[in-house]
Amino acid sequence: MSNGLEMDDKKLVRMFKALSNPNRFRLFTEIREQGQSAYEEGHVCFLTDVMQALNIGAPTVSHHLKELVTAELVETERRGKFVTCRVRTPALDALRAFLDVS
Repeated sequence: MSNGLEMDDKKLVRMFKALSNPNRFRLFTEIREQGQSAYEEGHVCFLTDVMQALNIGAPTVSHHLKELVTAELVETERRGKFVTCRVRTPALDALRAFLDVS
């Protein structure tokens, strides 16, 4: 039985659900801020920098990061022994479009 939501609506619900957790919201915000301010090329940041800024352990970050990736809000990439992460621009565009009431 369908709940009547279109595919785009389902994606938005997943995004909002992921962001409704305070730890994931903080993680998402830190990735966005570090990506925009420190690493202009491609807006990426290192996960170790995010963990240090939030003072959250690796297992907790890993769990919440997985949820953000599943919701298509964040993407990660391994670069040697480091993991970089970035906010996905299409996700921000979708959230902006939904919230824009003009």
